[in-house]
Amino acid sequence: MRVSSQDVTVVALLADPDAPTEIAQRMARMLPDRLADRSDQGRRFDVEVVSEPFTAGTEDLSTLTRRIVDRGSEGNWDIVVALTDLPLHSHGRKLVVDLSHEHGLALLSLPTLGGFRLQTRARQAVEEAVLSLAGPQATGPEGPPKSQPLRGPFIGRLAPIHPGQVGEEEIADLRYVVSGPRGYLRVLFGMVRANRPWRLVPGLSKALAAALATGAVATVNSTIWTLATSLSTPRLVIAMVGSVALMIGWLIVDANLWHRTDEVSHEARKRAALYNASTVMTVGIGVVVCYVGLVVINLVWALFILNDRVFASTTRTPLHTTEYWTLAWFVASVATVGGALGSGLESDEAIRAAAYSKREQERRSVLQDDHRD
Repeated sequence: MRVSSQDVTVVALLADPDAPTEIAQRMARMLPDRLADRSDQGRRFDVEVVSEPFTAGTEDLSTLTRRIVDRGSEGNWDIVVALTDLPLHSHGRKLVVDLSHEHGLALLSLPTLGGFRLQTRARQAVEEAVLSLAGPQATGPEGPPKSQPLRGPFIGRLAPIHPGQVGEEEIADLRYVVSGPRGYLRVLFGMVRANRPWRLVPGLSKALAAALATGAVATVNSTIWTLATSLSTPRLVIAMVGSVALMIGWLIVDANLWHRTDEVSHEARKRAALYNASTVMTVGIGVVVCYVGLVVINLVWALFILNDRVFASTTRTPLHTTEYWTLAWFVASVATVGGALGSGLESDEAIRAAAYSKREQERRSVLQDDHRD
């Protein structure tokens, strides 16, 4: 890292590819002005975004911080803030942020900021980290400024974030972690948010095509009419849950999204369970959105195509609003099963991006390509 000028501090946002890079690019537009306004030293800030898979192949904090230090020494920067969407661990706790005032670096794990207002919370965390690293250093027998806590709403009383243990051999001198059930849920929702489940809907195009074809045929099938009118609400709910679960399971198996670990440690098993839970939730959100879309499309199709006299003569039930809704609901469940069995998504990038293990493989591949170049 270069020696800082008195008036300008150059900040590098070292971001993993995909979501962290997009978050870094958005915050970089407003970060210089916000940092300058909040700095009490009349200092100006320049912010650069560097997109690199710096977490590829490891989740070990010591290894990651050494990588960041090495990368920072290659650039003309005063401060390096690394952003990753990997859930990192420290002494059994989920890491939020690591800071090293000596080396001018910070490492931020985005999932620990939760699944809501991620952009705002990430910007707040980066602001606090940069201001802490750019501030005056503590001297005297107490050593590095461990006693100077970060400020800001992202570590307020309602957030399950608190200072964490830092080993004497570690590069970091200040650490914040989350723990407990609230911390686990916060990380899980943050991982789902980092997966960006809304991107799954376009990725499910093949399954949707099969489901729409199945629904179109089922809507004009008299046997389906009879079944739909005879099913009670609990059975319709069971059919819905079963079809959605089948679709989720099929997509995970078909795209090989289930994360398995060869490590026997308790920490590795917990990490694998967290990865798989986030994958199931991400795929589940995408499938539920598609299911709701199928209900709406099937309802419109039924309103357009069905004849009330033919329907009543077949089912002995008048075709009213309830029958339209029940038929669309049941056909959506049948179509979802057809979509699951008719899909072939093993090569779809949007589906594979729902799993952290797959993104890790892609980052390793990118890192290997860079090394070969």
